[in-house]
Amino acid sequence: MKVAVLYGGTSKEREVSLSSGKGIINALEQIGHDVVAIDFNPKHLKEIMGKVIDCDLVFIGLHGKQGEDGTVQGLLDLMGIPYIGSGVLASSLAMDKSKAKQIFEMNEIPVAKGKTYGEHQDVDDVEQDIIREFQLPIVIKPNQEGSTLGLTIVNEKSQIKEAIDLAFTHDFEVLVEEFVKGRELTCAVLGKKGEEQSLPIIEIIPKSEYYDYESKYSEGGSEHICPAHIDEDLTERIQTYAVQAHRVLGCETYSRVDFILNESNEPIILEVNTLPGMTPTSLYPDAAKAIDMSYEDMLKKFISLTLEE
Repeated sequence: MKVAVLYGGTSKEREVSLSSGKGIINALEQIGHDVVAIDFNPKHLKEIMGKVIDCDLVFIGLHGKQGEDGTVQGLLDLMGIPYIGSGVLASSLAMDKSKAKQIFEMNEIPVAKGKTYGEHQDVDDVEQDIIREFQLPIVIKPNQEGSTLGLTIVNEKSQIKEAIDLAFTHDFEVLVEEFVKGRELTCAVLGKKGEEQSLPIIEIIPKSEYYDYESKYSEGGSEHICPAHIDEDLTERIQTYAVQAHRVLGCETYSRVDFILNESNEPIILEVNTLPGMTPTSLYPDAAKAIDMSYEDMLKKFISLTLEE
């Protein structure tokens, strides 16, 4: 088939997307598809859509805003062009961490205590409210941003205002959450609607204090243990939560669900990634590898599921 790959983009995760795009393009070419590689920029929309309209399928290799948040998906829907992955609503909900948390909580998927603040609120008032509502340590982060960009783990009251200001440079809403200490776990989900299955759980052991941007994308920045060394009952519970989270947001084909396993051995959901990274150090391809699915076979599966739908 003729497959367009949208990658790069204009978000703060552009570098990650360039790497994801490269991997996707190479793999699609190796399995015989005619690939149209497009470094996506909304300023060149007319030229881009002129190329995409002639393609059979679109693979979205974008991350972050204007790519992972439903905007590109909506554009492709309007043009009647099929694409791999989640649609507008699921993409938008997953990107909005605060809205996603409300949906998880309604469906009895454990979440960390949190509260959202808007840029229209006075920063001093926000600071005082955080002090009243939370016990330190806390996490302050942009509500709609990925790859831990703009995130601060706050241990002292004196750090709160600076952390709020940093988060607001990335988004117009800030999410404050209790800091959950524990093990970082992630669970990939794959399958057509109603028949989704989880892949083996991965434990992430970052070389730095927490799983930050450097740990995610630098060679050797973290160690991935797959399958994670947790007992069978806990494994089943986390995999069930992952599939449930994928479904309640309305995700399609594939996603990756991140958790923290707290000190009481309770899994706390962090977020659902509708367009998880596909770089050489990314977690989703590692999970596929654990069930003897190569990178190329993984993409073949994404395509076959999309065509079935």
